Amino acid sequence: MITLFAINLILLFTFMLFIVPKKMQKITLQQFITNLQKHLPYLLIIFTVVAVHLIEVNFIDSHTTALIGVDFADAFQSIEGDIVYSFSQYWSAPLLVFFVLMYIAVYPFTLWFTPLYLISTDNKKAMKTLAYGLLITYKIALLFYLFLPVTNVYTYYGGSSALNQIIPGVEQFFYSTTTHNNCFPSLHVAMTLLLARTVQLTGNKKYTYFAYFCAISVIIAVIYLSIHWLLDVFAGLLITVGVILLLKHFIKE
Repeated sequence: MITLFAINLILLFTFMLFIVPKKMQKITLQQFITNLQKHLPYLLIIFTVVAVHLIEVNFIDSHTTALIGVDFADAFQSIEGDIVYSFSQYWSAPLLVFFVLMYIAVYPFTLWFTPLYLISTDNKKAMKTLAYGLLITYKIALLFYLFLPVTNVYTYYGGSSALNQIIPGVEQFFYSTTTHNNCFPSLHVAMTLLLARTVQLTGNKKYTYFAYFCAISVIIAVIYLSIHWLLDVFAGLLITVGVILLLKHFIKE
């Protein structure tokens, strides 16, 4: 998607100017390669999780969904009612643009930029937190994705996609990386909070403020855009808190 590429490019230049410390901007290619070699085990964990997720989404999920034969969104709706979907009745253009961009563009930017930042600054503790946090979080989430299919809110109600309203055609790209029923728990909620915690460990206050702002925006976005059920959000929050406390205990360096 040209639009997403352009936004990522703008964010990259903005970060290099205002967020990234000058010492990182002066890093030589040789220094970066040396740092990269030291962080390869953690990058391998991250790439493996991403690869497994893409395989699950594109080749496995449809079969397990058919095998289970139940959409647990009915149970979620009976508990929550129409709370989340009711937000779609009050969408406004400015808020839609903001939350869609935070959800589909800014958050993905932090996913790839943060590991790059950690390599460049050679922050081993933060990289270990990100890699192991992602691994543990996804292991937990994968069990639910395979055996507890929950259709997202706007699809369940037959509503329109806010993503396509703001960036036409983006949903086709988006659903090559997830499915309509990989909702519980919300990986967006879990990962954006894990990223914020990871960035906090670097000591970069500007990036930390931005990361937490992004996390809060994404959590609000998944509700306002009628994507995730409240139970999805609470589960994502609970998993992340547990994972962060676990990593805080074991990663001491």
